[in-house]
Amino acid sequence: MMDIWLGLFAGTAFGFVIQRVGATNPQKMALAHLMQEPHIPQFMLLVVIFSATGLFFLDAAGGAVTRVLPISLVGTGLGGVIFGIGWGISGYCPGTCWAAVGEGRMDAIFTLLGGLAGAAAFAHLHESLIPILYMPTNMGQLTLTAWLGHPSAALGLLIILLGVGVWLIGILWRQQDA
Repeated sequence: MMDIWLGLFAGTAFGFVIQRVGATNPQKMALAHLMQEPHIPQFMLLVVIFSATGLFFLDAAGGAVTRVLPISLVGTGLGGVIFGIGWGISGYCPGTCWAAVGEGRMDAIFTLLGGLAGAAAFAHLHESLIPILYMPTNMGQLTLTAWLGHPSAALGLLIILLGVGVWLIGILWRQQDA
């Protein structure tokens, strides 16, 4: 039961934060995609940094359970294209969609329903799609840890690369406005 309450608290807190950063506003999200609104992409990169750091320490303490799925170029690429088209059309990604519904945005309800329908269709077809989409370009489990040889090296590289990304977005996107 404690896991449910912890998940509810964490989801509510995350929803509050993404609402405050403006990620539940489809106009701000469109500006972010046009590279005119730096705060949302910077926030997303920072979330990955903090999440990876938290997962690293949970794993070191023996409290993390992770499962690395194999990477398939076709499956991942096609999924990314479908995800990007949906995000571009609606102005919401799955997380911001739920928060926008909670905020009372009526247009987000249609995005939420479409996402749930797409997830249900994918779940229903998943087994038959594996030989078509996954197997031909299955590259196995690729991780920074396996590539660099140590989890702390992987975390360090991730923090450096994404931190530089946050910094560059702030510098380059501000210059466009000037």
